[in-house]
Amino acid sequence: MLIVHVNVKVKPEFAEAFAQASAENARRSVKEPGIARFDVIQRQDDPARFVLVEVYRTEQDPARHKETAHYKKWREAVEPMMAEPRASLKFSNIFPEDARW
Repeated sequence: MLIVHVNVKVKPEFAEAFAQASAENARRSVKEPGIARFDVIQRQDDPARFVLVEVYRTEQDPARHKETAHYKKWREAVEPMMAEPRASLKFSNIFPEDARW
């Protein structure tokens, strides 16, 4: 399992639009066989900051995800909303050991 946290800062005036576009992308993403979970979370103290929590079944699944029409639509829609480039961190699952999302 591969867990990716994508940190995003958008221009404040785009916070709601980004949230909506990202939620729609997440709804479609969780239907992909390689995605176990896909959360969109927003900071309470800074609504222009988000984290996308993406849980993939294999190391190859992020590349497959980036080839989907819904990801490409999301990327194109949110690119002008960004206040700074997205940054991602990759994690491995420790507990629960048998997570099967």
